[in-house]
Amino acid sequence: MTKPGELAPWESAIAGASGAVIANALVYPLDIVKTRLQVQIKKKGQIHKHTAEHHHYDSTLDAVKKIVEHEGITGLYSGINGALIGVASTNFAYFYWYSVVRTLYTKYREGHPGTAAELSLGAVAGAVAQIFTIPVAVITARQQTQPKGHKKGLFDTGKEVIESEDGWSGLWRGLKASLVLCVNPAITYGAYQRLKDVLFPGKTRLRPWEAFVLGAISKSIATICTQPLIVAKVGLQSRPPPAREGKPFKTFPEVMEYIIEHEGPLALFKGIGPQLMKGLLVQGLLMMTKERVELLFIMIFAYLRTVREKKLKQAAQKMKENAVPLAEGLKSRAMPLAENVLEKAKAAVPATLK
Repeated sequence: MTKPGELAPWESAIAGASGAVIANALVYPLDIVKTRLQVQIKKKGQIHKHTAEHHHYDSTLDAVKKIVEHEGITGLYSGINGALIGVASTNFAYFYWYSVVRTLYTKYREGHPGTAAELSLGAVAGAVAQIFTIPVAVITARQQTQPKGHKKGLFDTGKEVIESEDGWSGLWRGLKASLVLCVNPAITYGAYQRLKDVLFPGKTRLRPWEAFVLGAISKSIATICTQPLIVAKVGLQSRPPPAREGKPFKTFPEVMEYIIEHEGPLALFKGIGPQLMKGLLVQGLLMMTKERVELLFIMIFAYLRTVREKKLKQAAQKMKENAVPLAEGLKSRAMPLAENVLEKAKAAVPATLK
């Protein structure tokens, strides 16, 4: 049972998923750009040659320019359907399980969870969410890196993954990296809760700008800490670079070794510009929207609770009002019947007993 003013896990999950879909839809072009930057491999000192299918991007703006030039504006939204399905399912699962495990923790432990506990709760929720939702992330990464002329829909891309050498297990490619990356949302929401307690102590509901700032700061911290793992995960889930002649990576350490060998250690942070910008905007908008949606849910359920109580009172009053006439009616009908039965009983008694 949830207390008045609190949301059930599924309500919190819907609020989180709604915020994630809105935020990601608004900044989706940044997601395309950071993915393209993270999967390209350029050997140190090599002058990269452009081909009809493969383009080298020098920066975020260069990537936007070349994508629009060769694929049109729609190229910036390649794979958006799968991506939004992915963020909706992932965030629904994450916020649901985070709400469940946090409620269970606070039920048996007094006070708010500490920093270590927040990180652990976030990691558990993130791990459960990833297991169920990673196939969509794999398909989306493939869609985002498909060259012009080879674009496929959500189901066709999924079929392509299944028909590869990995089979059905290909849909869970990068699961280990994703599970390790559960520290990202754990750091994000752990930092969010800590910053909220420090900067806005005792405040249950934040203003939109407050939620945006806290979300942006917490996501930036998490992104900087986990960027090498993010790059490795994208490398695992997308098409292998042309230099590997179609041979996919097997593990995320293999991806990291390949990147360091060909581009140097700093390449593990490639794409961090759009990654940070995307994370900052998405998390800020997500938390701001989630706070508003949660508040809306609380208002809706409070209204429904009030309407229900009012209807119950009206029904009780109506029953009370109808009870008196009903009792009188039963009495008026029962008295003649009882008198008739009594008269018949008297008539049936033998004369000797009268």
